[in-house]
Amino acid sequence: MQRAWIRYRTATGFALTEHVRNRLALVMVVVFVPIWMYVVYGVYADDQVRIFLRASNDHVTAHGNFIGTVSGAINAVTVIVGFMMFIVTFRSAWFDQRLVMAGYPFPHLLAAKFTALVAAAASVSVYSAAVIFVFWVPEQPILMWAPLFGAALAYGGLGVALGVLLRGELEGMFFIIMLSIIDVGLQNPISNPTGESDIVQYFPSYGAMQSALSAGFLDTVPTLHLLLGPAWFLGAIAAAGVVLRLRTRDRRMSLLPVS
Repeated sequence: MQRAWIRYRTATGFALTEHVRNRLALVMVVVFVPIWMYVVYGVYADDQVRIFLRASNDHVTAHGNFIGTVSGAINAVTVIVGFMMFIVTFRSAWFDQRLVMAGYPFPHLLAAKFTALVAAAASVSVYSAAVIFVFWVPEQPILMWAPLFGAALAYGGLGVALGVLLRGELEGMFFIIMLSIIDVGLQNPISNPTGESDIVQYFPSYGAMQSALSAGFLDTVPTLHLLLGPAWFLGAIAAAGVVLRLRTRDRRMSLLPVS
């Protein structure tokens, strides 16, 4: 048990160190989030906007710039965490494969990436939620962090999966950025106030957007919608684990002659 803990702790330490060394991602967190939120808050009008929330099956009236900051925060955490996890996974994929094929336990390595992802998602989400409070105070301030965390987890998991699957950095970064723009754009209640199309339910940030808007303007807690982000995360991590396992499996038995 102690040996297993040492292996997990060592792998987790290296994974967290990789995130700390990613200075571009850290700058994006510290600088990009407040600037982006300020721009969104200033661009959207302060007029009252009537939107429909599927989570509560009810219409809500709120200030347009308040709604815009929610959408901007989700967009920020999805791009940043997705980018962070993709870059770290992509750049360490070859080394991770060599480690596993050399005998390093695969579960410990995967658990370390899981821990680093959760830590990164939680940190970015807390910071983004705090930036929202600079502009306005949501109806449920404490709950506002949870949807951002769910969105960050979902895109972080996708970043890990893409880091294992893809062969080039440009493809992964382009995919994450474009998916976040399309996803959050379709979820944005200002551009899609009635939410009539059912297709929005099948995108990663659907649950996060519905939950964040509920936390911002209602006193209800949409539990099922809060769980959608973690569900995307678990699915993406499972897919990444399967791919990584297949690429690092022991092929020596296949080289033995058939009698």
